Amino acid sequence: MKRIEYIILFIILLGGFFVRLYKINNPIADWHSWRQADTASVTREYIKNGLNLLVPKYHDLSSAQTGVTNLEGYRMVEFPLFNFFHYLLATNFPLSLEVSGRYISIVASLVSTMFIYLLGKKYLGDWGGVWAAFFFAFLPYNVYYSRTILPDPLAITFALAAIWFFPKSWLFSSVLFAVSLLVKPFVIFYLPVFWLLAKNKKRFIFFLALSMAPVAAWRFWISQFPSGIAHIKWMFNSDRILGKPSFWRWIFGERIGHLILGSWGLIPLALGVTSVNKKKLFPLAFFVGSLAFVFVFATANVRHDYYQLFLVPSICLLLAQGVLRLPKYLGVFAVVMMFVTSGFQIREYYKINNPVIVEAGKAVDELVPHDALVVVPYNKDTAFLYQTARRGWPFVDGTIENLIALGADYYVSVNLTDPMTQQIGQKYKALQKTDSYVIIKLR
Repeated sequence: MKRIEYIILFIILLGGFFVRLYKINNPIADWHSWRQADTASVTREYIKNGLNLLVPKYHDLSSAQTGVTNLEGYRMVEFPLFNFFHYLLATNFPLSLEVSGRYISIVASLVSTMFIYLLGKKYLGDWGGVWAAFFFAFLPYNVYYSRTILPDPLAITFALAAIWFFPKSWLFSSVLFAVSLLVKPFVIFYLPVFWLLAKNKKRFIFFLALSMAPVAAWRFWISQFPSGIAHIKWMFNSDRILGKPSFWRWIFGERIGHLILGSWGLIPLALGVTSVNKKKLFPLAFFVGSLAFVFVFATANVRHDYYQLFLVPSICLLLAQGVLRLPKYLGVFAVVMMFVTSGFQIREYYKINNPVIVEAGKAVDELVPHDALVVVPYNKDTAFLYQTARRGWPFVDGTIENLIALGADYYVSVNLTDPMTQQIGQKYKALQKTDSYVIIKLR
């Protein structure tokens, strides 16, 4: 039994690796490219200017994310551990910045698959672990997001490792959980799992204190760089959507129901939830804690679907528990339809939304000095700015004269009919103009 189990697990891990290689060479211009671009640009700045983990910087100098002009380009959000690994891989292997960043997430996801298997095996039984690992490795939603240049898959890996080691060594587990919190503080919502597993509740308090100390220290440190601290108030139900019909529709209908589970996956998920008993509370506690994150950060979860990545581990465990209780043929049919329905949606995520920004970015990289600052209006989306491999502004922050005074050297646009682009084009000289983009020299 164990031999067959390990062979299947190996096949799952191997298959999980290969499906994540799909379009791995894509430029960062696919779905949610702006967030990936911001993460990758921190690594690029490290490569250009040297590694300083305490003062991460990136390409956006505007006030879009912080409310104040950020001329130093500070990026004071999560601790840049992902960027540290990204930097090491990109500088020591002949891989592009994009490919090396995706490999970090892929490796993290495969390690997470191993821990999902171990947790499933322990709390659901042998085949429960295999099924949970299978779902985590191949759910189309998770496949896409676990090969993106984001710190989230890495945070989930450390959090799952912390959960696995908690009953064995709460001290070592606190170190792992502290790292996951530094990488992405959202994993704090996994705490119900630790509470459930804690035999000594007083020891849990020590575990929590040790885990929280590093992230508290990091938050204190970055408070010295207010121009680099992104707004977060908008994430907490800022548009009052929590509880409204649209909230339930988007989170439980469109995202969990249709995007992640392909509708048919609701059958094993529901069965997994309803079949929980006192001896098998683990996956339900995991799911409840993850859902708390969705409710607390209601606005963020409705606006951006990548936030639901933190739900995936618990969903996979519940799916495994549900599939084990379904009649064989119904279970197979539901799983196949789940993958097909979800896959048809997720395949759109790999497409390059606007190839012109990649073309214009290459032109800027060839024609413009490396130390030049550029204005690249793209509705505050930094994906276009990233393609130029330059620092600058993803929109006209104030007036163009104000940006010139702050050091802007070039204006680049892919919207030739935009009135501002036409006005600037009349006032300043075009370095290059094509049917799809224009590069204007501002000095």
